[in-house]
Amino acid sequence: MITSILKLIVQIIIILLIAPIFTGVIKVLKAKAQHKIGPSIFQPYYNLIKLFKKDLVVSNTSSWIYNVAPYIYFVTSLTALLCLPLVNQLVGFTFYTDLLIIVYLFVAGRVFMALAGLDTGSAFGGMGSSREMLVSALAEPALFIIIITVSARTDIASTNVSSIYNYMVNHTELAFTPINLLLFVSMLMVLIAESSRIPVDDPSTHLELTMVHEAMVLEYSGRHLAFIELGTHIKQLVFMTFMANILIPVGFNVANIFLGFGIYLLKIFVITILVALVELNTVKLRLYSIPNFAAIAFIVSVLGFLTSFILK
Repeated sequence: MITSILKLIVQIIIILLIAPIFTGVIKVLKAKAQHKIGPSIFQPYYNLIKLFKKDLVVSNTSSWIYNVAPYIYFVTSLTALLCLPLVNQLVGFTFYTDLLIIVYLFVAGRVFMALAGLDTGSAFGGMGSSREMLVSALAEPALFIIIITVSARTDIASTNVSSIYNYMVNHTELAFTPINLLLFVSMLMVLIAESSRIPVDDPSTHLELTMVHEAMVLEYSGRHLAFIELGTHIKQLVFMTFMANILIPVGFNVANIFLGFGIYLLKIFVITILVALVELNTVKLRLYSIPNFAAIAFIVSVLGFLTSFILK
């Protein structure tokens, strides 16, 4: 029991330490590709430290929802990542949870953030909340199809994380099939939509016509905004970990924890490069074009689902 608690604490520390670095990597890769100096790879950490030091500015018209939403968003994102194994020796809540619980955790965090966006009475907050809920509603069907397909492939008809993980680790050849390629592409598109990245959203913009997630959290400052940003970094890592350890379980089951963690970081780094490449080769879509992006992700996931039965 004590060992399990210690492993859980270690996993939480690792998540908090590594989650922001991949956002920094994306920014550096984009800057280098455009022949710019760009920010430091550790800029997300500097931003978080700066925000934690700043005072809070809270509207007098806001309710308790505005104050608790950042913490709920952070905790739900962290719990969702603890539901997925990082390496073979650090499995968190893997043996007690289900992939659908991860989706519900995201929904809970997003609902509170949307309510908080409306709570201040700001026009930007209301606009951002409605856009955020629209994007999530469009992305979730593809995510559900991916989860169902992964479950169906394991022959156990279960969405239990531990059962799926054990099956995929013992059948690493499944990582190199057309089914996994389709699921991987669809999941990459879901990652981009859920993490508020280009072409669905631009996390660096403050232009009214293009803001989605940033408009929803525009009223936040200080440690509230720091917890929101840290939660977003962790949420991005959840999707990357799903792709790295569930869809590509190669090298996951090694006995050496340091080697296993190195392989995990390598796979996450490759996915980070793919996200940076997508951002470099696309532009921010108009709001009315986002359903087309989500529809492609859904169609690709359905193709993966149908292919899993054809090639079974």
